[in-house]
Amino acid sequence: MAGSSLRLPENFWRSLIAVLAGNAIYFSLERYLPPRARHQPYAIDWGLAVDFWMCLVCYGLVGLFHRYRNRSGGDE
Repeated sequence: MAGSSLRLPENFWRSLIAVLAGNAIYFSLERYLPPRARHQPYAIDWGLAVDFWMCLVCYGLVGLFHRYRNRSGGDE
């Protein structure tokens, strides 16, 4: 395996960016959320749903950015 480069699928990088951005947004806004939307450690609660939703929105935005970048780059 010496000299071979490890290529991860592009989808992995989009997912990683979305999860990191979504969690950063959630945890920076957590103190302003209603108590039911705050995650309690080691519990399945509405906070997990809100966090998941933020990650999902970020995933969609990353995908839109990628499509826009590919489309606008091909016109030049």
